[in-house]
Amino acid sequence: MICRFVFFCLLLCSTVLAQPVREPGNVTAVSVQGGEIRITTERAFAVITAYSPAIIRVRMDKQPLGRDFSYAVIAPPAAFQPRITQDDRQIRLETDSLTLHISRKPFALTFLKPDGTVINADEPGLGTSWIGEEVTTYKTMQEGERFIGLGEKTGNLDRKGNAYTNWNTDAYGYTTGQDPIYATIPFYIGIHHGMSYGIFFDNSYRSDFNFGASNDRFSSFGANGGEMNYYFIYHERVADIIRSYTSLTGRMPLPPLWSLGYQQNRYSYYPDTEVYRIAQTLREKQIPADGITLDIHYMDAYKLFTWNKSRFPDPAAMNAKLAAMGFKTTVIVDPGIKVEKGYAAYESGMQSDIFIKYTDGKPYTGQVWPGWCHFPDFTAPEGRKWWAKQLEIYARAGVSGLWNDMNEIATWGQKMPDNVLFSIEGNPATHLQAHNVYGLQMVRASYEGARAITPGKRPFILTRAGYAGLQRYAAIWTGDNRAEEDHMLLGIRLMNSLGLSGVPFSGMDVGGFTGNAPPSLYARWMQIGAFTPYFRNHTGINTKSAEPWAFGEEVLEISRNYINLRYRLLPYLYAGFHEASQTGLPLMRTLALDYTHDPKVYDTRFQNQYLFGPSFLVAPFESKQDYAPVYLPPGRWYDLYTDSLEEGGQEKMLTLSIQQLPVFIKESSIIPMQSLIQHTGEKPADTLFLHVYRGNAKNEFVYYEDDGETYAYEKGAFCERRMTYDPAANSITLEKPAGRSSSRFSNIALLLHGFGALQQVGVNGRNITLKKDHIAFIQPVSRFDPQGESNPVISCEVRKAVFRNVNEKMVIQL
Repeated sequence: MICRFVFFCLLLCSTVLAQPVREPGNVTAVSVQGGEIRITTERAFAVITAYSPAIIRVRMDKQPLGRDFSYAVIAPPAAFQPRITQDDRQIRLETDSLTLHISRKPFALTFLKPDGTVINADEPGLGTSWIGEEVTTYKTMQEGERFIGLGEKTGNLDRKGNAYTNWNTDAYGYTTGQDPIYATIPFYIGIHHGMSYGIFFDNSYRSDFNFGASNDRFSSFGANGGEMNYYFIYHERVADIIRSYTSLTGRMPLPPLWSLGYQQNRYSYYPDTEVYRIAQTLREKQIPADGITLDIHYMDAYKLFTWNKSRFPDPAAMNAKLAAMGFKTTVIVDPGIKVEKGYAAYESGMQSDIFIKYTDGKPYTGQVWPGWCHFPDFTAPEGRKWWAKQLEIYARAGVSGLWNDMNEIATWGQKMPDNVLFSIEGNPATHLQAHNVYGLQMVRASYEGARAITPGKRPFILTRAGYAGLQRYAAIWTGDNRAEEDHMLLGIRLMNSLGLSGVPFSGMDVGGFTGNAPPSLYARWMQIGAFTPYFRNHTGINTKSAEPWAFGEEVLEISRNYINLRYRLLPYLYAGFHEASQTGLPLMRTLALDYTHDPKVYDTRFQNQYLFGPSFLVAPFESKQDYAPVYLPPGRWYDLYTDSLEEGGQEKMLTLSIQQLPVFIKESSIIPMQSLIQHTGEKPADTLFLHVYRGNAKNEFVYYEDDGETYAYEKGAFCERRMTYDPAANSITLEKPAGRSSSRFSNIALLLHGFGALQQVGVNGRNITLKKDHIAFIQPVSRFDPQGESNPVISCEVRKAVFRNVNEKMVIQL
């Protein structure tokens, strides 16, 4: 009998010890210090921190928590004191914005509004658990819950019913549903019952997010190593959630103005005479452009920090000639340094001991374009300093932009060994932990290096891979896409999702990288490209030429129309980028940002629509569609081209034309524009054109300008002006400009849309007579319809007044 009892006890103990899923169990100890709660449970340790009134951080591990380090989060906790109370049942943390209930038996978290409404909760019976080294948190999936964001992820705007993996991947020619691709941003926004919240899972290991894929019970997020470490954010508006997220991970610096212009790229333009030909043709055909990019064929045998002397015998002279024509040069840089005796970068890297290594101390070698290569350790300060020194070759040659490619890390075979070690700022870690942050640290090295080499000049840095926080250093483009209709529309969703995830400066290869776009697709893509943050035309090797003139006169005129419009809109764009640098809000905005709880914006028929800044509603469609529905959100909307007014809150069937991209203007909008220029180094005329659209809602626009190339704005050298349209007061107010700099515009032309036959306005008590005028945002294209009639000029009738001496406050009474 005793033997049987002992056997039963041993069997029970072995069963417990062999439990395949480890859960925290009950709370056994609690200590509180300031805004931090330290908790010990039966099988885990946790630290809960009130990071700000709207942000609560959760850290958990199976063992006592170790070093607190992040490449993504740069903000410390705010100095404030939450209210923390506890009893035998739970611990409560309360701020003005948010309440957290921590259950003791078992440990579980519930986030609530101050009124007690549940925002988000651990799924009862699951919560957080470990399977080996893999850690996952399971959240109750609310009725009707939607999920948006998660950075550069394919698929639909609403991610409900799908799962995603974060592992930066060289995804050449990826499909529209492929996952993962190039970048990792483990931040998403949940939406249900009129509420929204954000969760940022700051863990750089391979991670997985499940939004109800293969289950109807929970959403979850987890990683195959490291801590459970997430930030819970609650605000009433999605815009404020993005503000709080970017207060943690940082915001983009103001880019150089030239980087907002049109960029002409190809894999590859060479030799230098071909580059000259492209530049000269852009100018001859009056296609505004600011940048030309050189792909890997500018190098000597693909070796980084070299020039192919037969193709580019004098890079500095070439770039000086391009600069005189108004072009900036961007060059591609890959992390792989060829293993070759006598190659300066290799010899220097070995001498400086900056390459990543195996556990036995030998440098890791992987094969990429130059052959077998070593790779700098950008997670070490020494590696970043070494990289900055190498970049001097580009500064001496007059290069203005650095395009960081292959930084996932990409190698032939796509399987870097896991036992390769990285510094992680002096705390060595394996490839498993470092992989997803490698691209982020490479662009950090490029940005910091470029700033140090050319002090006072803003660098342009572009990347393919990255991690949360990449916006502090670089713009991102969506990689090697395809010249296909669905890829064009996917690119829009990718950029919108990046905008939701704290990355405002994004672009795609307009026209498609792989394959050959037919003329109609290319034309539509160029139209859409004009309404994206980074406007880059790019195609791959072994494809047809894809410059605007390569598709015939009609496509050339369509492309030029929309590039022209973009350049006239530069004051509006630059103000939008300034807003992004201050708030984290993107220029390119899914409708889910402003119309979060409107189910129509998640309809797959309308999910590609977006706002470009606060005013432009862009409705992209496949190029061969003749008819398509558009959804106009609540409010009133003006047709960009005709000023016809539509009531919102409804669907509208459109007749489509390849000559026009459907674009609408939100009522009450204020849109600054300038005269047409051929590049940003050319001064526009001295009149700022201020378009104001009549509406029923009060609206503000913050106009901003500076020199567009230096950091003088940080010392007050800018001109900023708040502009308000108030229909209740029937007025437009232009506040006195702020900042030490004068505007480049000495006149303002006020253009009133939708105000009927208004004859005059009062300006600071003085009456000004308005003139009737017509504005054409695009020009007619030289094409004849089947009836033989030419296309008419499409224009808007406006009421116009020009004001001079505009440096004081102006109140315009309508």
